[in-house]
Amino acid sequence: MTSPCATTGDALPDVDVTRKFVSRVERHDDGLVSFEFAIGWPELSVDLLLPEPAFMAFCDRHQVTRLDN
Repeated sequence: MTSPCATTGDALPDVDVTRKFVSRVERHDDGLVSFEFAIGWPELSVDLLLPEPAFMAFCDRHQVTRLDN
């Protein structure tokens, strides 16, 4: 099912909020990992920064699909 966009009237594609994505992973010398995280649409993401152990736990907990491989 699609829903109309309020500003243009165009239909928006369906989104599956159970799908989570990680891309553009960059490890830094200080032990931090910066990455893009998205829910539903991989094109719409936020930048996050976590210590490497927390990043690994985050990916495991959210069962992300890695798009950087």
